[in-house]
Amino acid sequence: MQRDRQGRGRPFVPMAMAILLFLMGLALTGGGVWLIALGGSWFYAIAGVTLLISGFLLFRRNPTALRVYALLLLGTLAWSLWEVGFDWWPLAARGAVFVVVGLLLLLPWVTRPLGGRTGTASLPLAASLAVAVAVAAVSWFTDPHRIEGTAPEPRAEAPADAATDTPTGKPDVPPGEWHAYGRTDYGQRYSPLDQITPANVSQLQEAWTYNTGDIRGRPGDPEETTFQVTPLKIGNRLFLCTPHQNVIALNATTGEEIWRYDPEIRGDLALQHLTCRGLSYHPASEETAAPAPASPAPAEPEDSPVPDMPVAANTAPETADNCPARLFMPTADGRLIALSPEDGAICTAFGGGTGQIDLWRNMPNVKPGSYYSTSPVVVTRDLIIVGGTVLDNVSVNEASGVIRAFDVNTGNIVWAWDSGDPEDTAPLPPGQTYTPNSPNSWSISAVDEDLGLVYIPLGNQPPDQWGGDRSPAVERFSSSVVALDLATGQVRWNFQTVHHDLWDYDVPSQPSLIDLTVAGQTVPALVQPTKQGDLYVLDRRTGEPILPVTEQPAPQGAAEGDHTAPTQPVSALSYDPPPLGGRDMWGATLFDQLACRIQFHRLRYEGRYTPPSTQGSLIYPGNFGVFNWGSVAVDPRRQIAFTTPAYLAFVSQLIPREDDTTLYVQGENRPEYSLPALNENFGAPFAVKLAPFVSVLGLPCQAPPWGYISAADLTTGEILWMHKNGTVRDASPLPLPFRMGVPSLGGPMMTAGGVAFLSGTIDYYVRGYDVTTGEQLWESRLPAGGQATPMTYLGEDGRQYLLVAAGGHGSLGTKAGDAVIAYALPRQ
Repeated sequence: MQRDRQGRGRPFVPMAMAILLFLMGLALTGGGVWLIALGGSWFYAIAGVTLLISGFLLFRRNPTALRVYALLLLGTLAWSLWEVGFDWWPLAARGAVFVVVGLLLLLPWVTRPLGGRTGTASLPLAASLAVAVAVAAVSWFTDPHRIEGTAPEPRAEAPADAATDTPTGKPDVPPGEWHAYGRTDYGQRYSPLDQITPANVSQLQEAWTYNTGDIRGRPGDPEETTFQVTPLKIGNRLFLCTPHQNVIALNATTGEEIWRYDPEIRGDLALQHLTCRGLSYHPASEETAAPAPASPAPAEPEDSPVPDMPVAANTAPETADNCPARLFMPTADGRLIALSPEDGAICTAFGGGTGQIDLWRNMPNVKPGSYYSTSPVVVTRDLIIVGGTVLDNVSVNEASGVIRAFDVNTGNIVWAWDSGDPEDTAPLPPGQTYTPNSPNSWSISAVDEDLGLVYIPLGNQPPDQWGGDRSPAVERFSSSVVALDLATGQVRWNFQTVHHDLWDYDVPSQPSLIDLTVAGQTVPALVQPTKQGDLYVLDRRTGEPILPVTEQPAPQGAAEGDHTAPTQPVSALSYDPPPLGGRDMWGATLFDQLACRIQFHRLRYEGRYTPPSTQGSLIYPGNFGVFNWGSVAVDPRRQIAFTTPAYLAFVSQLIPREDDTTLYVQGENRPEYSLPALNENFGAPFAVKLAPFVSVLGLPCQAPPWGYISAADLTTGEILWMHKNGTVRDASPLPLPFRMGVPSLGGPMMTAGGVAFLSGTIDYYVRGYDVTTGEQLWESRLPAGGQATPMTYLGEDGRQYLLVAAGGHGSLGTKAGDAVIAYALPRQ
């Protein structure tokens, strides 16, 4: 063995540390040079060379290695502060590895073999580590993303009748009930109940739990099988549906099951999504008190385009010929079924005696499962208005996105608005079909019966990322909110949120209707959240903006055969994030952060509305959306919105197609059963690869926070406060409780008591917040992902209940479950 002058063998620990520094240096130097060639930061290459020098000196047992490493640590700290300031998580990604290695270098097993000069050499390294720890401590208690402020107290009078926001066209919703997805047809997700307040919300405790028995994982389930339901509360009953389409009635006070209905969905459905966000309700009225006449044209014709359409079945006995009140359930195989809230029996006077109507009638390109209503239908005094989801990015030969109105008593079709042929709203005769591939409405609509308008959020024509063949009508209505006349189905106004949408920026959220006080005048308004982060505040009578909307230049240069719009509309009230840059890249360590920076510079990115490309484009915000189907909650008295913005970037890459059969993007993950080949775009020039922008470790490449709660003034457009929300406890290998700010999918709910609730975060909690300040006041652990919108009601015991569905979301990877959980304050 080679020995030094003191007779000791060459120490192992300094040798191991030298090798570690060499390896780190090689990785950073190689990656850093690549990044420089792409036009990125020089820091990584400089840091890599410095590590190589320090490693070489350490290998030679030269104490100067510690001084060089101290310079590296101080340089890293200075560069990090210049790039991101006192922002803990980006700082940790840049410096944590260097701090840990620096601490190892100060261990006596490293320093003693370096000789008598080690003490002097160690001092700079110890000092630099102390500075780094101090900066880390300051950044831990600093939140540069937080907006402090307060929401106003109530400044508008409550509606005269029981503080409801319900139009007069139907009986008002009692304060303790929840009759529609957004509580009323106005879609506010606001309750006038005020028992639960910021002072007592911390006392909420579980009152009961009900398990539906319906959990994803059956053969043929698509990846996006989700429990997204917001139940209805009518009288003392709750009504909900499950992912596999069962309808259940519960006692609202005890959670006991009253009845269950199974529509017997057929297998072999080409499903992209399998969910049920909720049911729709029509109360008893004079028109439904007596049996309605049989439909002159049966809703289930003999030549139904879907063979073997099952007739609704139920374990409960049937009622008489009609139901005084009705529940409406859209099914995954394209039916709309009317049920009695009393016992779950089918309403036999509906649909020509069958209790159902066939939504495949007059549809082109019939492929079972490729069209159905994932969201509850709109029910007015006289009509049921039905939209539906159409398969995204499978082919150019899909069903129509037609919006149809049916008689609420008989199920007869009254009018049909087809965005591909928008002028003629007369129902089609047998043998004719609606426009294939026309923009569809998969989300929830809102209605103002006093104005005679229904407000439809529209999506895009598939394929989403290529639009070279879109017609003028499609160009006009894609990614818009459209106001249709209730009586005729004719367009009264249309507001487009994205021109020539190439980003899957469907209008995803239910519009919220609210009366605002602007310049001393009461203005009937519509609030429309969007995936790109804008909240458009419009006069719901005309579609004219109340808060300013400006057209701003957009990036150009679409794929061959396509084009981009020269400008895009931007609202004065916007949660659009700042454009990403290299300094915004993140990772668990400096090394995967470097990989993300390289990936970032290899993609095409020119800010929001960067067109998809064959090179691969960074789309930010991604099609997950700043806002999605959960929408926002609005308070009609404070005139504010409680919002849950999320920020995740996606990568969109166009893949040229050479034929109409080859699977270009499925790879080894070929669909089983009848599941569709998503993103292949058969018949279009390009398939598309879509993926979240993540590191090699599966972490988002962009730095956190990724999710917030926020409040905005709807009369001024001011963001009042904004706080990061949620932890990575259920999305990381270790159950870390750190509040990094995570995305949520599922909407918020507000109450007159001044408390808002949200359960949709990717960690398994339902939380309560002070609406005035945004401070979190309460949380409760859920047994599974809570990707649904909570609701609240009064029980027979006089207590206000909070209700949450916790069943998970397949494509988000949250835990599956089947729980419906009610919370209440302790009994007095």
